[in-house]
Amino acid sequence: MTDRLGRTIDYMRVSVTDRCNLRCKYCMPHGVRLARHRDLLTYEELLRVCRTAVGLGIVKYKLTGGEPLLRRGFPEFAARVKGLNGVEQVTLTTNGLLLAPQLDALCSAGLDGVNISLDTLRNEEYSAVTGTDGVCADAARQAVELCVRRGMRVKVNAVLLAETCADIVPLAALARQMPVDVRFIEPMPIGEGAAVKGISAEIALSLLRRQWPDLSPTEEKRVNGPARYYASRELTGRIGFINAVSHCFCASCNRVRLTSTGLLKPCLCYDTAEDLRALLRGGASDEELEAAVRRTIEKKPRAHCFSRAQYVTEHRSMSQIGG
Repeated sequence: MTDRLGRTIDYMRVSVTDRCNLRCKYCMPHGVRLARHRDLLTYEELLRVCRTAVGLGIVKYKLTGGEPLLRRGFPEFAARVKGLNGVEQVTLTTNGLLLAPQLDALCSAGLDGVNISLDTLRNEEYSAVTGTDGVCADAARQAVELCVRRGMRVKVNAVLLAETCADIVPLAALARQMPVDVRFIEPMPIGEGAAVKGISAEIALSLLRRQWPDLSPTEEKRVNGPARYYASRELTGRIGFINAVSHCFCASCNRVRLTSTGLLKPCLCYDTAEDLRALLRGGASDEELEAAVRRTIEKKPRAHCFSRAQYVTEHRSMSQIGG
């Protein structure tokens, strides 16, 4: 389906939970209010939304949270999404700490790729950023290595925080050691992220070019999303940047977002949303549900306003929206 500006919308980010085993300062710090369990969409409700969306040409799905692997039965749910007639791709975003015991089931589900969040390779800093004692960066890195050994397509996501500036080059070096893409993400002024001090993609790129002077833009298509990728002869994988604050890539936006509580959002930046939970639990027909998805796509704005944070109207945390 195309929106009113002619953009093809074929990608949906689906949050299955707002719970997480970490408390990252830019996403879900201590004190964030959790939804009541009864307010979270059931797997059957999520599947009904996905089935409706597929009928409108939305054929690529990113399963997110919170931490999606916390939710019981997640691999079976992923398999059911992948099995919907017309679905082309299902990928997962996770912190990786719960991945190892579920990887066999996820591979059997036909998962097409994994994004693993890893902001630092230093264990002490990892504990500070994630707000959680007793966890370490080593475990997340091991999850990356395990997925690579299983032949899974892996992307490493790192938020560009001021306190982890020293980690930019070591994280990027993962793309030299393994066939993974390492993507650096500017902090977005959403929820608690609005108070986080970050650095720009330009600064990160300048640091990386000191290490790899031939780092150059590539036009390769690296699955979905807005990342801009760079290649070096010394790197097996690619370096990506999601620089939503310093650059606007809205002209090619292809996505909508479904929160774990059933709000379908046309844009991360604004609080505009269709309440699909109310429809699902109110006896809405398939036609009414489809009309709501169509309305969401028709409401997609021309562009976000992250560079002018005072105009951002979405104030929930990223864990409540779906990271």
